[in-house]
Amino acid sequence: MTPADLPFDPADPRLWIGLGACLALAVLVYGARASARVARQSEALAQSLAQVGSRVQGLGEAQQRLAGGLTHVAEAQAASQAAMLASVERRLEEVTKSMGDTLHGQATRTARSLGDLQQRLEAIDKAQANIEKLSGDVLGLQDILSNKQTRGAFGEIQLHDIVAKALPSDSYTMQATLSNGRRADCLIHLPNPPGPIVIDSKFPLEAYEALRAAGDDRARAAALRDMRTAVRSHLRAIAEKYIIEGETADGALMFLPSEAVYAELHAGFPDLIREGFAMRVWTVSPTTCMATLNTMRAVLKDVRMREQAGHVRRELALLARDVERLGDRVGNLDRHFGQAAKDLSEIRISAEKAGRRAQRLDNFDFEELGPAGSASAGARAAEGLPLAE
Repeated sequence: MTPADLPFDPADPRLWIGLGACLALAVLVYGARASARVARQSEALAQSLAQVGSRVQGLGEAQQRLAGGLTHVAEAQAASQAAMLASVERRLEEVTKSMGDTLHGQATRTARSLGDLQQRLEAIDKAQANIEKLSGDVLGLQDILSNKQTRGAFGEIQLHDIVAKALPSDSYTMQATLSNGRRADCLIHLPNPPGPIVIDSKFPLEAYEALRAAGDDRARAAALRDMRTAVRSHLRAIAEKYIIEGETADGALMFLPSEAVYAELHAGFPDLIREGFAMRVWTVSPTTCMATLNTMRAVLKDVRMREQAGHVRRELALLARDVERLGDRVGNLDRHFGQAAKDLSEIRISAEKAGRRAQRLDNFDFEELGPAGSASAGARAAEGLPLAE
């Protein structure tokens, strides 16, 4: 197409001015539209910003509330932690105190147990020492009993201890010599009858030990024979040596220092006991000897009371005379008291009279005086005074 074919003239300035005006108008319209769109966008943006601002403000408030909540939570957590720490500390203190008390109690109980254990060990040591000492004493006793002389001395000492505990010291004599020259272990001074009685100590230990150690019938028969022979010889010796007519009692006592030997003798040898009765020799052990001596003590006490009966009667007579003399003296004292009471009554009367006289002299009344300046005879007589010369 050529410019001539166009419906307008391109060289026409009005065309270009119109085009320019149209273009300007278009620009203005476009700018107005753009401005409106920008305004709308700005308003939307402002609204968005406002919403964002309110949201930001809400977020700030929420953040503040969150901060306050966190602060409260932190404070609550701190308080809870503090309370928990205090509780833990208190619990630790209680646990520590409880553990301390427990440990102290355990230490105390342990110390006490150790102390008790120490005491028991000391007691065990003492018991061990006593056992060792007892073992030594047993060995010493075996050594003593293995020798006839020392065994005899042992029996004599035991007999002396029993007699000394049962009887007064003046009622017996140890190692007393009789008229036949024989020496008795103990002589009890009993009155007649029965008279002084001898106690002699015998200890057939070898025969008894052989009897206890017999392992077969043959050994036992031999031990029984030896035991019977030993005891019978002791009984005969006591009957021959220590029963003296007119000097001692019609009997004597054989003292066995062992209860076991005494029991064996009564259990296995009743014939020897009967032989002793026939010989008037009675066998006693430490226990039965004490019982026998207590009976003798009662006899001695009764005899001494009878011996002192005359002296008691004399003393009672003297006491009766003293009582009579005391009664006489009490009577004399009673008479003296009566005389003293009478004298006191008379002294009281005289004192009253002297008081009345002193009162009258103090209130002297001249009108009552007679011509001679003295009281009238009637007034003096009324006072019980002697008449003036």
